[in-house]
Amino acid sequence: MLDINFIRENPDLIKEAARKKCIAVDIEKILELDGKRRSLITEVDNFRAEQNTASEHIAGMTSEEREQAIAAMRALKEKLSQKEGELKTVEDDYTRLMFLVPNVPDLSVPEGASEDDNVELRTWGEKPQFSFEPKSHIELMKHLDMADFERGTKVHGFRGYFLKNDGARLSWAIWSYAQDFFLKKNFTPFIAPAIVQKRYFYGTGHLPSGAEDLYETQDGDYLSGTAEVPMMAYHADEILSKKELPKRYLAFSPCYRREAGSHGKDTKGLMRVHEFYKLEQLILCEASHAESEHFHEELNRNTEEFIESLGLPYRQLLISTGDLKAAHVKSYDTELWVPSENKYREIASASYYHDFQTRRFNTRYSDGKAKYFAHSLNATAIPTPRVLVSLVENYQREDGSIKIPEVLQKYIGKDSITAL
Repeated sequence: MLDINFIRENPDLIKEAARKKCIAVDIEKILELDGKRRSLITEVDNFRAEQNTASEHIAGMTSEEREQAIAAMRALKEKLSQKEGELKTVEDDYTRLMFLVPNVPDLSVPEGASEDDNVELRTWGEKPQFSFEPKSHIELMKHLDMADFERGTKVHGFRGYFLKNDGARLSWAIWSYAQDFFLKKNFTPFIAPAIVQKRYFYGTGHLPSGAEDLYETQDGDYLSGTAEVPMMAYHADEILSKKELPKRYLAFSPCYRREAGSHGKDTKGLMRVHEFYKLEQLILCEASHAESEHFHEELNRNTEEFIESLGLPYRQLLISTGDLKAAHVKSYDTELWVPSENKYREIASASYYHDFQTRRFNTRYSDGKAKYFAHSLNATAIPTPRVLVSLVENYQREDGSIKIPEVLQKYIGKDSITAL
């Protein structure tokens, strides 16, 4: 959420940000409601002060004066109740619209209407050249008894899956290696809850937009699609010391997404599933644009280095304004090469927010003189099972076996996966 003072002082900048991000929000209406809200707050405060003053003096009054004062207080109470009702209505409308106001994209973000306008920054690695027709990860994992998609669908439903045998072991190996890799970069490890209170999804920006992709429990909580949500909530309503910053967290969690907006896409296999696991990097730092930029590049590079250590070809994209989420200042996407599709597919993203999220979470820090809202950043470390798609396809052999990347071999105890 943006500071209303910033919106008041820069209405045209906010309107332009909304236009660039293709978000419909009435900034003039917000400013009108803000004016009404401030006026009503003043009226309500005055009525309450008047009420308190009258209460203090009533004890020393005569019976006749007391009756008159009580009658006046009843009238005052009715006026106060009416103004409080008006204030609540205005504040509800104001808050609803404020949650729609997007963050301002960085000047380096290319303007565009959709994902088609994202800019490729670089590619890494050589795409494998096969002397045979490469198989898809579905064919390979079925042949090697690494996954059971039919029973997954029977048990879970659409997009269900079981990982088994070396499919499960390869996932565990990736998690173990990722833990060792990222913890060398001075992160504090967490296992984060997936069930999170609804209000915290407003904090990260996953609500109100994005509701269709969330699973809701019968208690009104939600299943998170990323550890970003619980980890940002971890310091909600807290004041940290400047000396504690930056906070550097590496969180593992199960993730749940309905994928409601992807009807007809990736209906088979592991590319787009409802339940998966992910390691997430998250940083809270000082309220400095320079620090946000620095840590954004660092988090993004961490993921690149991890993928490079696996030997998987990838490309890096700078997300355009039309594909940039409302809360983001700037984002990179990393995509892995998928031979069977002859194209790159998304595996990770890295984003920064300035104080957009921390204002909603009321996460601040103090330098001993003043309090500031921290800046937040996050980036995917690695998701499973999606990474298996690229890994098994890029490392497949003509006989249907799969070479295991050298860095994973000690974690799985073999150098290749062959048919049982």
